[in-house]
Amino acid sequence: MLLTFNATSLILVIFLIKEEKTINYLNQRLINLPDLVSYLFYFTIPVFLTYISILISKFLGNANVTKGSIVEVENANNAFLPSYLGYFFVALSVNNSETLVFVFLILFVFTFLSQTLYFNPLFLIFGYHFYNISTKNKARLFIISKNEINKVDDVEFPKLKRINNFTFIDKSN
Repeated sequence: MLLTFNATSLILVIFLIKEEKTINYLNQRLINLPDLVSYLFYFTIPVFLTYISILISKFLGNANVTKGSIVEVENANNAFLPSYLGYFFVALSVNNSETLVFVFLILFVFTFLSQTLYFNPLFLIFGYHFYNISTKNKARLFIISKNEINKVDDVEFPKLKRINNFTFIDKSN
């Protein structure tokens, strides 16, 4: 659930910025802070939660992909960006907080129930890359890794952590 929240939470951040909801607006007793401080604070929450997700991923189940079992590697960093930008446009077009909560819950539920891929662009901040990998067994896996993959022949993932049956995070670094 945390990964799903992290992947969709920037919708909330964009909405708060669009609506100019600052910390000063939410709590009148605070010193009058510049709006930028509020917006940076809002952004750091999903970044921090993503960092927590990376830390606790070490407790997930183990898996591996051995050298020679991979037939194709496709960089997926840019493949999900258009759909993620769609989330931003939704956040910008929502008129009120009640609608935002309803839309966010729908996106959250669909993202959680699909559980096929956990693309979160905030992983890019921590140096991770996203790859679609096809194996000789015709399995198609989504790998989140800090390694840059250039050649299929040399690729192996000895220390994967299983997020679900299709998605893994590489802990070899």
